[in-house]
Amino acid sequence: MSKDIITAPAGNADTLSTPAIVLRRVAYGDNDWIVSLLTLTQGKLAVMAKSAKKSVKRFGGILELFSVLDVVCDTGPRRRLPLLREAVLTLPYAHIRADITKTAYASYWGEILNTWMMEGKPESELYHLFQWALTSLDTGAAPIDVLSVVFQLKFLSASGLAVPTERCGGCGLGIDAVSYPRLGFDARRGRLLCRHCGGDAPGLLPLSKGTLKLLFWVGTQSLSHIHRVRFTAASETESTRLLEALISIHMGRKLNSLQFLHNLKHTTGDNP
Repeated sequence: MSKDIITAPAGNADTLSTPAIVLRRVAYGDNDWIVSLLTLTQGKLAVMAKSAKKSVKRFGGILELFSVLDVVCDTGPRRRLPLLREAVLTLPYAHIRADITKTAYASYWGEILNTWMMEGKPESELYHLFQWALTSLDTGAAPIDVLSVVFQLKFLSASGLAVPTERCGGCGLGIDAVSYPRLGFDARRGRLLCRHCGGDAPGLLPLSKGTLKLLFWVGTQSLSHIHRVRFTAASETESTRLLEALISIHMGRKLNSLQFLHNLKHTTGDNP
């Protein structure tokens, strides 16, 4: 799914070469950018792109959001931020930036990673997950809502926040043994509850057995098999509400990009 890692030149410990995905960029002065990258080898990394606004030869048109690059940075100990020396565009994902809905979803996924990840901590599983999601979004390989469910579910699992879907968190009864067709999810406590354990209490998120089984299946599959998954409209709605609630709780707030996505859905009539 990604290119081979580019190793730094031998004998130069202050140079970093790695594949990277652009998460965010912020103007710095009149000519520079501070660019937040999700790198394969170093996790999240903020770098200084000197003269990036005016240097067409070095960075013209390639430091766009979600672009996949091969970057070379100077990381000397005296630098406050690594200096971006070279960047080669490998995957532009132009179809994402040309579509406001795709841009909104990609921005939400990117903000999740940018908010959650620690600077300089390698997270190769999250790197590959994000690149898979962007590639699928760019090519239209699966419905967008399904991609978002898969991304959020896999993100939570990779971050040690797996969603319990197999049994009641109160009595321990497996969902197949529960006599009622729906259970409730306590998002703040992160547990599933059958009706006897309070699963029908106000404020809990309702989940059908079918939705729970589908989420469990998705959670156990490799990304190469995910494109075969099919959600009913009801399961997609239940899954989306659950995962967005969990993400907001774990992030400590509702992300700005999620609010924009909801507003966009309301405008286009896509809200459930």
